[in-house]
Amino acid sequence: MSKEDLRIFLEKVHNLNALVASLETVPGRKADLENCENHDQVISLAKSWGFEISRRWGE
Repeated sequence: MSKEDLRIFLEKVHNLNALVASLETVPGRKADLENCENHDQVISLAKSWGFEISRRWGE
């Protein structure tokens, strides 16, 4: 894994951890996430909350 790939990977993990934490602190977020029917909806919803989780570390 290159240094840049590692940086991207760690950034995505950080965003995912922050998103998960927000599910417990921001009312309604967990329900909004549960209402998603596919991956694209999850990505779009997360982006609207300020989390970039769509990019794969190797891309």
